Amino acid sequence: MGAHPYWYFVPYQKDINKALQELRQREFKAGRYNPVMHFPEFPVDTTSPSIGAQHESIEEAMAAADADGTRSILDIATVEDEPDFCAAGPLTDEMLQEYFDTMEPSHEAVDDNMDFLEEIDRGHCVYIVVYKENKPDEIFFAGYSFD
Repeated sequence: MGAHPYWYFVPYQKDINKALQELRQREFKAGRYNPVMHFPEFPVDTTSPSIGAQHESIEEAMAAADADGTRSILDIATVEDEPDFCAAGPLTDEMLQEYFDTMEPSHEAVDDNMDFLEEIDRGHCVYIVVYKENKPDEIFFAGYSFD
């Protein structure tokens, strides 16, 4: 089976790792992860279908998902300087320029052009600071599942 992409927009905050951890908790509590929802539909936001967590913790959910992973942001434990296995890193400046022709892409620009997803490895995640009126407005997290 091939890897599956996932992506989320969340409100901007300076602490990217804190934003990641809050997103992980939100999605865990909503139950939007494998094996509860085998293939959650993306994009996901706070109004997306939710059946609630079916495990005691994110770690328990990850263990239940086994080698397939949760097919969600739950698989991403931390933020690093660059994308890595189970870690989110910023999309490079070169890729921002290539795909959006700017270092400060808008929500619409990111939503309309996700071709960069093809360059993300399985189990990796990138983030993009999204701008509105020349100010950081959101953080976009996107990655690929393990399977």
